[in-house]
Amino acid sequence: MSHKDPKIAKIESFLDRFGNLAVESFHYLALFIIGCMVIWSAAHTVYDIFSVKQYATIDDILLLFIYLELGAMVGIYFKTNHMPVRFLIYIAITALTRLLISDIQHTHKASIDLVIITGSILILAISILVVRFASWNFPSVIREKHQDKPLAEGKTPRPEDDELA
Repeated sequence: MSHKDPKIAKIESFLDRFGNLAVESFHYLALFIIGCMVIWSAAHTVYDIFSVKQYATIDDILLLFIYLELGAMVGIYFKTNHMPVRFLIYIAITALTRLLISDIQHTHKASIDLVIITGSILILAISILVVRFASWNFPSVIREKHQDKPLAEGKTPRPEDDELA
């Protein structure tokens, strides 16, 4: 059994702390930038609705829902350091619904594209059921951010807690 030199162990410990600080700093900076970009894009869309179009189309409203979900996802990730998988699926469903409505409004024809988009929405909706079922029946241990201990005693993970670390 070999023991490390105390000086090397001290240097490794310092570098480990510095590396963790650098990664955490980048993490917060990137989340802040993404959050600002979502707010900027949503504000630009609202400005266009009020000044250029003077009314909101269903496309505009669904786009604002996408921005809302992105903002909520950034907020949750910022607070918990976990990415809720369901939010990504909700965004995908909203984007596909927007595409479907836009396609119907512009072509007014039935096509194989409509069947493919609708089938994709159905598959995503089923995937939400699978994620919720899995998180309900096989909950992960949820830990508070920056702590190794699980959440408070007696607090059972709920389907709302499903996430991708």
